[in-house]
Amino acid sequence: MNVHPATLSDFNALISLAREVEHLFGPMAEEESFRNALKSAISDGLVYCARDNAGDTPALGGIVISKAANEILWFAVSVRHQNRGYGRALLDVAVARLDSRRDIRVQTFDASVSDGIPARRLYTDSGFSDHEDGGPNPAGIPTVIMRLPGTRG
Repeated sequence: MNVHPATLSDFNALISLAREVEHLFGPMAEEESFRNALKSAISDGLVYCARDNAGDTPALGGIVISKAANEILWFAVSVRHQNRGYGRALLDVAVARLDSRRDIRVQTFDASVSDGIPARRLYTDSGFSDHEDGGPNPAGIPTVIMRLPGTRG
């Protein structure tokens, strides 16, 4: 497996990932605002993709970060490739690219959402903890803001 900065050639694979998770996140793949934001983030070097080591395979997972807000904006791994380390590798790269001196934030599923248990486990295993209520996402699913405390030094 390898994680690399996304290029515009990864765009369609990332849109396919978005389609897989729309039932949990709300409409994205056909939303012009999401598509434009994704293209912009790719151009700005803020999107990372995971793929297997077979070379030309499409992205099996992707993560989008905001350096300005020091947060993870979007994160998905193909259902067929979950529990194989792709999520961990993407999260590790994202955290390494953000400012560890500041709190790192991510909006994810509330503990009451059974489909969100794997994501929450990944975040908590990486040191994140619930920080505040995130309200319902566009799919109407309850969310929470999790925070990885920054180093103070």
